Amino acid sequence: MHHASDILLTLFIVFVAAQIGGEIAQRLKLPGVVGEIAAGCIVGPSVLGWITPDQIAVGTPLDVLAEIGVVLLLFAVGLETRLEDLKRVGKVAFLVGVLGVIVPFAMGGTWAHASGFDWGKSLFVAAAFVATSAGITARVLQELNALQRTESKVILGAAVIDDILAMLLLGVVVSLQGGQGVNPVHLLTVMGSAVAFIAVIGWGGSRVMRWNSGWLDKPHSQHSALAIVLALCLGLAYVSTLFGLAAIIGAFLAGMIASETRQQHTLEKQVQPLLALLTPFFFVITGSKIDLGQLGNASALMALGVVTLIAIVSKLVGGFLGSMALGRRSATIVGFGMVPRGEVGVVIASLGLAAGVFSDRMYAIIVAMSLLTAMVTPPVLAWLLRRWPEPARKEA
Repeated sequence: MHHASDILLTLFIVFVAAQIGGEIAQRLKLPGVVGEIAAGCIVGPSVLGWITPDQIAVGTPLDVLAEIGVVLLLFAVGLETRLEDLKRVGKVAFLVGVLGVIVPFAMGGTWAHASGFDWGKSLFVAAAFVATSAGITARVLQELNALQRTESKVILGAAVIDDILAMLLLGVVVSLQGGQGVNPVHLLTVMGSAVAFIAVIGWGGSRVMRWNSGWLDKPHSQHSALAIVLALCLGLAYVSTLFGLAAIIGAFLAGMIASETRQQHTLEKQVQPLLALLTPFFFVITGSKIDLGQLGNASALMALGVVTLIAIVSKLVGGFLGSMALGRRSATIVGFGMVPRGEVGVVIASLGLAAGVFSDRMYAIIVAMSLLTAMVTPPVLAWLLRRWPEPARKEA
């Protein structure tokens, strides 16, 4: 039984810890998400114990808030992603996005299988290596006033494609967690249904909204448009689960559809307070679920080192090969720009833990890897951009 006063106290602790952690991280020139997850580790059972294991169990108020937070996060990401963006990025960005998924997925899956996972679970582990956190890289590029560089446009364009492919891939591997291994026919069926769902909802819904978004202006309340698209977000999040896909995929598609409306910029501003309130719960709760004791021995630290090395090298190779047309220096910048996993890897790790695919140790390793790649990339990318000014060339 959770008493209202206890719940309010816990919410206060989590929210304040998130703000303090995020502020400290940003002052250290690190992404705020790093500080929020670190704050979760500190206030969680592993250190201070201000959050107990029964408070973060599945179905508890904190767990529900965390789920809502991540659904809104992916909705906001989709809200900044338009179908037209995919048409403008060019061949280089497309190639970087595709290879940036294939290479990490192959290397991550091979390592997981060699470590003793069956192929079904290995694919889930591999999915945690795939998606780039565009937000982390974009923040670095913005702080350095480098958004107009050719490499920056390729990185951000590739990240859009990367996210789409990662969402599709995540939906497939989630659907495969039925204990029956990898069946080629089942795999094709799942892939087909996932592609159909994303195509019909993403492409079809975006086109319909582009042509007929005027009806969002009809309600008199200034927040009616936001209420309608949030209902769409929650509805598609639920429907996606009926197709065996992760709820965040439906939320992402809802955001993409809403991005085609005339009210896009207004919606982006209106959703920010909701993100500021709810998203920190996801990251702090994520951090609180990490059992630091699982990383307290040589074998675990060695595994973390190997996983982090694979995560960095695989994205660097994929990005480098995909952007070779820009030259080696630019290809190196693009490769490092694709490295950070950030919140995306954390989301997949959380799904894996909830599905029983990841042990506490593997969960801790994957989340720690996501944090390390998010911490390593900003200083390296900043150094490369300052060392190698952009030469005169045509845009990709």
